[in-house]
Amino acid sequence: MSRYAPTLVRLVGELVRLPGIGPKGAQRLTFHLLKAPKEEALALAQAIIDLKERTQSCAVCHNISEDERCNVCADPVRDESLLCVVEEANDLWAIEKTGSFKGKYHVLGGSLSPLDGRGPERLTAKSLLHRLETEGVKEVILATNPNVEGEATAMYLSRLLKPLALRVTRLARGLPMGGDLEYADEVTLSKALEGRREV
Repeated sequence: MSRYAPTLVRLVGELVRLPGIGPKGAQRLTFHLLKAPKEEALALAQAIIDLKERTQSCAVCHNISEDERCNVCADPVRDESLLCVVEEANDLWAIEKTGSFKGKYHVLGGSLSPLDGRGPERLTAKSLLHRLETEGVKEVILATNPNVEGEATAMYLSRLLKPLALRVTRLARGLPMGGDLEYADEVTLSKALEGRREV
């Protein structure tokens, strides 16, 4: 017989399924919610319910939205000649937080990983091609992750886009600001040397 109430055990079990939450973290969150005012816990529960019931994929770029078109696609001030292609909506958020990109986005919905059974059919590449044929895009920025899957996805997309005679660029990779060369790994240093530019 468990020493804990079944409701506690159930919530810990659900929280452990979240990315980045281990058993101890799940336990801490569970006891925090137990001690929190009822209104605070109910507000969290309602926010999760609203997230699942009210959000959908943007019909244009596949970003997360509460309407048919997301806020970025609906923004008339955005530069429609620039299209940044990202793997997931959270990558879009990361770029948006910089405040330095004023173009539009396309969310692929993942990356290529044949070993995990994720082939091109799982990506939103068809709708990307449709957008490039119908919108006035001049440059496509491939902002996939700098890992094996992201590189494979970028290579696949660059081959797919080559016949369209568009400018296709890739995010620069290299050394972080404030970092020391002696602590950088070989791959990062190699990419930094490849991506060097004139000063």
